[in-house]
Amino acid sequence: MFVAFGVVISPLLRVEGFAPTAHLVNVVVAVLMGPWYALVNGIITAIIRMTVMGIPPLAITGQVFGAVLAGILYRASKGKLIFASIGEVIGTGIIGAIVSYPVMRFIVGRGDLALFFYVPSFTIASLIGAGVAFIMLKTMQKTGVLTPVQLKLGGKLYE
Repeated sequence: MFVAFGVVISPLLRVEGFAPTAHLVNVVVAVLMGPWYALVNGIITAIIRMTVMGIPPLAITGQVFGAVLAGILYRASKGKLIFASIGEVIGTGIIGAIVSYPVMRFIVGRGDLALFFYVPSFTIASLIGAGVAFIMLKTMQKTGVLTPVQLKLGGKLYE
């Protein structure tokens, strides 16, 4: 379900190297189901986006690191939603952006790139997506909906 959602909403706000909706889905899956589900969701979504929409490998490098780090920081903080969002921004905006450099330069052949070329766009996109996810999840938490959804999806609960 989350893969389908990620693929369908991806083109809504996407420009090259800037896909905030992918980061929204990353944080939501990381909180609801955990880091490994977020990783698998990110990989499958990115592969579908690359094959169907012609997106470069940035779809993978810009999605998987944030997804995993969002889930890991959410768990390490014992369920603090802000840490899931921070994990997404650090994982995507910094780690994913820097990993994108060698992928695009050496594998795809874009020799005109600098090491930190993708950091601004990846950081802005992940801030937007993670921010929207934080607001949505915080609202779910305040209304008492978050815990039952996590329970139904097999996520880890924190009190």
